[in-house]
Amino acid sequence: MILNVSGRTDIIAFYSTWFLKRYQEGYVDVRNPFSKKMVSRIFFQDVHGILFCTKNPIPFLTIMNQIKHPYFFHVTLTPYQQDIEPNVVNKKMIIEAIRMISDHIGCERLFLRYDPIFINAKYTVQYHCKAFERMCRLLEGSVKYIIVSFLDIYKNVLQNSGYLNLKNITVEEMKQIGFSFAKIANKYGMVVQTCAEEERLLECGFVKRDCLDEEWAHILTGQTKFKRWKARGRESCQCVQMVDIGAYNSCKHYCRYCYANYNEKMIHNNLLEHDKDSSLLLGHIQPDDIIKVRKES
Repeated sequence: MILNVSGRTDIIAFYSTWFLKRYQEGYVDVRNPFSKKMVSRIFFQDVHGILFCTKNPIPFLTIMNQIKHPYFFHVTLTPYQQDIEPNVVNKKMIIEAIRMISDHIGCERLFLRYDPIFINAKYTVQYHCKAFERMCRLLEGSVKYIIVSFLDIYKNVLQNSGYLNLKNITVEEMKQIGFSFAKIANKYGMVVQTCAEEERLLECGFVKRDCLDEEWAHILTGQTKFKRWKARGRESCQCVQMVDIGAYNSCKHYCRYCYANYNEKMIHNNLLEHDKDSSLLLGHIQPDDIIKVRKES
């Protein structure tokens, strides 16, 4: 089993104390987001590897020496300011934390995500190209792989159209970004790859690869047989199956483009339900909950 920590919320940024306690106690409970009384209980002894995903890796620095399972690290680092990412911490601090984690686990296990890309009057093609080069220059030697994707129009994106002021990106603009990113990445010894993205990026010099495909999963876990992660819901996604231990509408970053957090009132209410001593990220196990131990590989 591979844990995803987490695509639903930023556990590392906001709930690392809770995660470490669950890790130390040897199990974590996950409420099914679509069937609220169903709870999966996951014992860490059944976990073969972990994929950590975050916009703020700084809290991980205090716990990383205590994580004994093999893991990969995905850090999303985009050039947007507080109009788009209201609560993301200073990017210089994030870059320093990325360097420290890379020193700890090696650049082969740390992936950068420049995701999602969108353009408007402020965040132009030229803005992205300039920001991407600066990021690569600052992380030269600490990062090898960069996953790039463009904005998908989820429910939250539509709700936040007033903040985003999106401009439709043309094929030529996408190619301009693609060729520029590939050239810059090569200059700094990095590889840019797609993630279930447009095929046209391949002609720009991108590598076609998924976030955690079978090869990466084998490197992480030593196993050779993996199921496809059908929960992603996209035919173009070939990631292996992972178990997400997060909860929707519980991330305090409030990013205007996020697909997993679409109701700010609900986020506020959910935050009140968090107890660092609970086995669940939000709330507590109830007497009528149905708990099933999850063991699939």
